[in-house]
Amino acid sequence: MFSFFKKTSQGNQETKEEKNFFASALEKTIQNISSLKTFGSKTDKIDFDTIEEILIESDMSYDIVTLAMDGLPKSISKEQLRHRLISLFEFAPTIDNTNLPQPFVQLIIGVNGAGKTTTIAKLTNMYKNNGKKVILGAGDTFRAAAIEQLSIWASKLDVPIIKTKQGHDSSAVAFDTIQSAVAKNIDFCIIDTAGRLQTQANLTKELEKIVKVCSKAKDGAPHQKLLILDGTQGNSAIAQAKAFHKIVGVDGIIVTKLDGTSKGGALFSISNELELPILYVGIGEKAEDLIEFDPNKFVDSLLDGIYR
Repeated sequence: MFSFFKKTSQGNQETKEEKNFFASALEKTIQNISSLKTFGSKTDKIDFDTIEEILIESDMSYDIVTLAMDGLPKSISKEQLRHRLISLFEFAPTIDNTNLPQPFVQLIIGVNGAGKTTTIAKLTNMYKNNGKKVILGAGDTFRAAAIEQLSIWASKLDVPIIKTKQGHDSSAVAFDTIQSAVAKNIDFCIIDTAGRLQTQANLTKELEKIVKVCSKAKDGAPHQKLLILDGTQGNSAIAQAKAFHKIVGVDGIIVTKLDGTSKGGALFSISNELELPILYVGIGEKAEDLIEFDPNKFVDSLLDGIYR
């Protein structure tokens, strides 16, 4: 499991809070599951066809459902299904988070409306809470509103930001942000990019240019390219993710708005088909509404909804 910071143990309270977070994030998915169940009371086993229908309706792709269900008996226990669902996350590569370069440069990418700006604020808040210094780069120069929104968050979180006017060179913003981070001995440099569709060749070239310029400003930068996916899009986000991965090589995924969708099962497909780690999930608009993705807690929350 990827994490910049190892969590300090706070006993059962922390585990309960995290579990509640995933249960909250999956609330609409679980409500949808409950509507599909034809039995009223809690049961230890559920028939194969019902489980298959539940997983498909939660927006797990049919191929992944087939993979998960292969060889399971006609009546499936919670533990049997848990083992299969957990295994769907095993293909995500392990990321070495030791001895991070300083500054550690993160490039945030994704289409308009996915929640990039809010996610940047959440990451910033998390790093600051761990005693790290952060600088932001307003690299989405295509929209004046994006620059303004990120500036508001920088002010709220009391972190520096490098920005320019709408229409200016976004790669220059990235370069200046990294250079400023180096000069000021800052730990994390988070650079926003314009929301872009993979079909827009000019924006694809712009993204490629930013990546190249980052490497000129700091050797090895960007050290991490994070793709922000809108959880409400479900499986339809996979094609989008594959396109970005082909362009720049995505290192990890953050899923937003998971609380606003009944498509929580899509996370299995996203991780398994892309073979990329889901690093964080977010619900809500507050800076604190971000949690490290834990496959075990995610699956357990989902199973609690199925077998309750």
